[in-house]
Amino acid sequence: MAQSIRDVMTPDPRTVEPGATVTDAARAMAQADIGAVLVVEGGRVTGIVTDRDIVVRAVAEGRDPNSTSVTDVCTTDPATLGVDQSVEDAIRLVRQENVRRIPIVDDGGRPAGVVSIGDLAIERDPGSALADISSEPPDD
Repeated sequence: MAQSIRDVMTPDPRTVEPGATVTDAARAMAQADIGAVLVVEGGRVTGIVTDRDIVVRAVAEGRDPNSTSVTDVCTTDPATLGVDQSVEDAIRLVRQENVRRIPIVDDGGRPAGVVSIGDLAIERDPGSALADISSEPPDD
């Protein structure tokens, strides 16, 4: 079993600048077949926007996705972990913060990866339904 979060994270996360629109974020997610992008300002992680954020905080509220900024719908100042922290630290943070994804940062606060609850399930409980679902290739 991996000890470091570096071993289970998805490296090279997709990012958007704070001025990006909700449409920009949604396109980045669609192109990469992912459910979240990190908001980065000055090279540092300042937020995370998920597909759910777009639905609940933009579409359901009737906001125009072409003019709504990601900063209007993202979680700002998200809890992060460093690349050398442990899988146990990630599990603890998921439970404590009640989140599904954690941005992973390098020593300078720059984005290094993202770890999801699915990644953690694959690592710690490979026989679980969540691990099975998370390890399947995406539907086309």
